[in-house]
Amino acid sequence: MAAPATAPGTTTTRVRQPYPHFRVIVLDDDVNTFQHVADCLLKYIPGMTGDRAWDLTNQVHFEGAATVWSGPQEQAELYHEQLRREGLTMAPLEAV
Repeated sequence: MAAPATAPGTTTTRVRQPYPHFRVIVLDDDVNTFQHVADCLLKYIPGMTGDRAWDLTNQVHFEGAATVWSGPQEQAELYHEQLRREGLTMAPLEAV
């Protein structure tokens, strides 16, 4: 049996691409209180501390938005949906 023909001097290389990361972004609104936003971040974002939640909540308020988590798409979708269900105003998931 003959081997498949390849052009002389060509090689096939695979370049592994890292999985894309996605950012979960909370937007400022006139509905949610500081306390509610901070409580939601503490409840749903892994590793969130009280101080970090308040820093992000202030960033949402004063800058209009804050990236509250970044990572693999499946987890980003989960955190995005959980925060949205709590009534937070969310930006669409954004690939990094």
